[in-house]
Amino acid sequence: MKKHLLNIYLLGIKELRSLLRDKMMLFLIIYSFTFAIYVKATSTSTELVNVPVAFVDGDRSALSMRIMDAFYLPRFLSPDLISASAADAGMEEGLYTFIITVPPSFEKELLQGRHPTLQVSIDATRMSQAGIGAGYIQQMVNDEVQEFLYGQRTSAALPVEVVTRMKYNPTLDSIRFGSIMEVIGQISLLSIMLAGAALIREREHGTLEHLMVMPLNAAEIMLSKVWSMGLVVLAGVTFSIEIVVQRILSVPVEGSLTLFLFGSLLMLFSTTSMGIFMGTVARTMPQLGLIIILTILPLQILSGGVTPFESMPQGLQNVMLLMPTSHFVSMAQAVLYRGAGIDIVWPQLLAISGIGVVFFLLGLFFFRRSLASAS
Repeated sequence: MKKHLLNIYLLGIKELRSLLRDKMMLFLIIYSFTFAIYVKATSTSTELVNVPVAFVDGDRSALSMRIMDAFYLPRFLSPDLISASAADAGMEEGLYTFIITVPPSFEKELLQGRHPTLQVSIDATRMSQAGIGAGYIQQMVNDEVQEFLYGQRTSAALPVEVVTRMKYNPTLDSIRFGSIMEVIGQISLLSIMLAGAALIREREHGTLEHLMVMPLNAAEIMLSKVWSMGLVVLAGVTFSIEIVVQRILSVPVEGSLTLFLFGSLLMLFSTTSMGIFMGTVARTMPQLGLIIILTILPLQILSGGVTPFESMPQGLQNVMLLMPTSHFVSMAQAVLYRGAGIDIVWPQLLAISGIGVVFFLLGLFFFRRSLASAS
């Protein structure tokens, strides 16, 4: 037993030294856990920021100008005043997300107690801005009309008071979501890529044949790649959470970082095994890259990190429950966002472990077949 553990340790050290000589792979790892996290968190926003808006003002009244002045930075750009004939062209060319049309005699009809209508044209190809912005515009127009008519912004009293509290992200800041989810995505991507590349590198450099003539078995070779590449990714995750997410982006982590890293360790056991399996199928780095693209995109998109898991069709949910990424995303969100403890996330940890064992045995089976065919 001691001899097997020593072989696994020494082979893992060899993998780390080989990785240190691969400058492009080192650059990819550093980039993925630093700059890529920052860019993803700050460049993709679900809030209204600098939304282009235009007005077709057929009334030219004090109220219409008041409504127009309610649109200001940072949610909206300063509104453009355009003609009715230019409205369709501006929308078709993508110049404006919202075009508000104020009809003639709007203020006059309102003061007469009638109910004039404002038209809001929305470019719904910008889905997140369209959905959120429509509600903002309705509320802004209502507020300005009430203040114009009554001197204050009032609302009808309701028999039931609704008190809304935003938990876990009270400011609805997309950086909190984007930064951590990008870290989670990089765990799957890099662990699969590094483990598969380690095996391809052995084959391309001819060192796999050297290992085959040594007193080593397939499990030792595979475990050495699993622990060494997993250690690299785990170190990158720790650095990214501690430095990039918490210090540079100022995103708070609610739960236990130790528990999250433990779950990441179980996840890495699964994904590195998947990477070695892909490395047995692919014969060159380009082939491995194509397989990873076909695999990692569905894993990341359909695991609940991009859209809520419950919103997918039931059949697709059942399929994705067989993947470790679905359970890992659920566990990571519970720990990092909601401060959940092991008493809550143990089912996800157990599922990740079980799936990891299956992927390891599957990868070991195909790795042994690959060694047998090579000999």
